[in-house]
Amino acid sequence: MLPYLVFLLLSLSTHTHGENPAIKLILTDKGLQYGKHLGAGFVQDRIKNMSFADIKGRIGLVKYVLSGVSVSQCDFPEPTVDFYEGIGFKAMISGLNIRVIGKLKIKFGFIHVGGSFDLAAFNVGVTSEVRLGDNEGHLSISSETCSAEIGDVNINFHGGASSISKMVISIFKDHFKGEIQGKICPAIKQQIEDLERQLVAIAVSFQVGSDLVLDVPLSSSPLVDSASLELDFKGEFYNAKSHTDPPFQVQNFSLTRQDSYMLSLGMSEFTANSVSYSYFSTGVLVAHITDKMIPTVFPLRLNTSSFGKLIPQLPKLFPDLLMELSVSARKVPMFSFLPGEVQLGLPGMVTAFAVQNNATLTPLFKLQADSVFSGQVSISGNKVQGSAALSNFTLTLVSSEIGPFKTTDLENLLRFGIKNGVLPKLNAKLEEGVVLPSSHHIQLVNPVLKVNKGFVDFSSNVAV
Repeated sequence: MLPYLVFLLLSLSTHTHGENPAIKLILTDKGLQYGKHLGAGFVQDRIKNMSFADIKGRIGLVKYVLSGVSVSQCDFPEPTVDFYEGIGFKAMISGLNIRVIGKLKIKFGFIHVGGSFDLAAFNVGVTSEVRLGDNEGHLSISSETCSAEIGDVNINFHGGASSISKMVISIFKDHFKGEIQGKICPAIKQQIEDLERQLVAIAVSFQVGSDLVLDVPLSSSPLVDSASLELDFKGEFYNAKSHTDPPFQVQNFSLTRQDSYMLSLGMSEFTANSVSYSYFSTGVLVAHITDKMIPTVFPLRLNTSSFGKLIPQLPKLFPDLLMELSVSARKVPMFSFLPGEVQLGLPGMVTAFAVQNNATLTPLFKLQADSVFSGQVSISGNKVQGSAALSNFTLTLVSSEIGPFKTTDLENLLRFGIKNGVLPKLNAKLEEGVVLPSSHHIQLVNPVLKVNKGFVDFSSNVAV
């Protein structure tokens, strides 16, 4: 019974060992006690629906068979569950009363007695210490210690020869008390072993869309103190077709326990940057822009005549031709988490081509386009919302097939286009927000999000 309570608590929370984790999860005592409350009802329902195989045994010359055994009543008091520092959990139940009924057959020499019975065990007390660990990236659970004690047992027999049944029952009482008491801890250990097999089977890598995989094995053993449980995860995205380690490391960060919330989640900027690296390393951060893609209200068209206002020699060398731009990431776009702000640096390269009448592309010039965007992220209701602004934008001429030219006017025009064309559409999407996920009827309650130096901190209560 206790293992199922522990498993539910772990569900509210669920291979490169020694590395700094990119994702941290903290379960507080508030979350533990809420899980305990839910688990008590779950365990009581499970006990009431338990089924038992026939029980056969003997006491001296008396043989007995218990069949059709079922639970008819269970008074399950809410257990005490606490964090056990350096170990995991310590759970205690006292005052558990349970009544079972079934059929009883007794054989004593040539005497056969049959009938029904009911057995009540009073003031059952169980203490179980559960150790949490790391099994090759999977959360593991094992029984550390267990003790059980039964206050009293009462047995009633219905049917058969009353004198024989009373005699046998007087013998059975102490025997069954010892038998039941001796089976409680082995049963708990077996359930814990079953849960361990379930935990090992839980995936630690998840496909995200068609291109990415999120790798979240444990990076170290669980950290348990007297008030919380912390789980540290690798937290790296990589390409689904090829896994290449990024050229940057996870920076260590400290996630502060928020005792007024049940759960806290910290995500390092490494996790966000691993997404960028995955896309960059596979060469997908490339866009080809034609004149048809430029908004009609934008004053600059993608043709040599229009660009001639900024680069006078261009229409003279390539008169009346359309142009095409190839825009790509020059380096990995990098996120920076700062107190109250998220920054994104986009080091880009723009290659301009003239489109000849036979559709041949003639290279014209290359520009470095370096952008820095800043943004705020917040939670409103059940949505994550945000806003973005352009902090910096520069153009630098790298090479030119048409001779040198100044980039100042083009830089100012593109900056104007980003601020007045791109950002309004982006901010409209960010204002719509993204609905926070819910799973298995678990709802987030009063979630908060805070951007810190190097990581994002998300805390919430939950309701089931």
